[in-house]
Amino acid sequence: MADQRIEKMADLMVNYSVAVRPDEKVFIRAHTLAEPLVREVNRKVLQAGGHPFTMMEIPGAEGDLVKYGSDAQIEHIPEPVNVLIGTYDCMIRIIADDNTRALSSADSAKMTQWAKSRGPIMKTYMERAAKGELRWMVTAFPTNAYAQDADMSLEEYENFVYGACMPDLNDPVGYWKRISAKQELLVKWLEGKKKVHLIGKDTDLRLSIEGRKFINCDCHVNVPDGEIFTGPVEDSMEGHVTFSYPTIYNTREVDGVHLEFKKGKVVKASAEKNEDFLLKTLDTDEGSRFVGEFAIGTNEGIQKFTRQILFDEKIGGSFHMALGKGYPESGSKAESAIHWDMICDLRDGQILVDDVLFYENGKFVVEE
Repeated sequence: MADQRIEKMADLMVNYSVAVRPDEKVFIRAHTLAEPLVREVNRKVLQAGGHPFTMMEIPGAEGDLVKYGSDAQIEHIPEPVNVLIGTYDCMIRIIADDNTRALSSADSAKMTQWAKSRGPIMKTYMERAAKGELRWMVTAFPTNAYAQDADMSLEEYENFVYGACMPDLNDPVGYWKRISAKQELLVKWLEGKKKVHLIGKDTDLRLSIEGRKFINCDCHVNVPDGEIFTGPVEDSMEGHVTFSYPTIYNTREVDGVHLEFKKGKVVKASAEKNEDFLLKTLDTDEGSRFVGEFAIGTNEGIQKFTRQILFDEKIGGSFHMALGKGYPESGSKAESAIHWDMICDLRDGQILVDDVLFYENGKFVVEE
């Protein structure tokens, strides 16, 4: 029997998240393992009157490129990709890996080269999104690889994924509209504020949010969702942070990351595992040692670390920051070819905003 949750998920993605309208061009980018969800998404786009174009990715192709490709091949971006990112109205991204460690032994320098070459594409879609020219979203389809990373059976992981994306299965859209309204009160409270002081285990950070905007993440860009974020003033980050969870970038897992900041820049970095990859990635370009995003996770339905950033960065009671490129809609001016999210548990910590207690032990404490 077909899983009815897949049809409901596709409906949420197409008709709420990107809200496809008649005659709009929709780019569906997905892994072959996600075929059941891709098929439903394609149907929903057609029913909404849109024009879908699907690009399916073969597992292992990126690894082959890094392993066998010349410099020119690694840095080449096919012209159709430029057209799709540069002209289409909507982009739906569905990830579904069969091996999340496929690039673990790949050459770090080549991985950095590959990421750097994709900088122009990242800049294009972020700028178009900020202008409202491109509506995009990303989700994950349950696979055995993701389930194994999360220490779950496939059935358990499917229940986790659909439960996080659609906590109210009978009314997924209504649920996210209620979350949106609740988070909007927090965003309004933060308007016009200037300073943030974050205190946690082995963590003490200060940053400026003056002139920046917090974004309410309510399942329009990520499915699932649940966070508020901004782009800190680029030269304002001061202090140190030790990330509670392993951080994963381009399938490479880096554990025990500790960063120290001065004038917004990472001046010292270390890791207990894969430190060499961390340091090489931090040297990708001039912007990769600066912070493009600061965010607070709000999804109380996600409490377990699963090694899938789409879910982990939403953990209720956590904060995360992204090194590299920032989102222009938040006011960020940070430019880089990378955007690397790192997550920290804050269920035993505090956030003060303009010297007022805003968040403590994983909960917002201000009067909304």
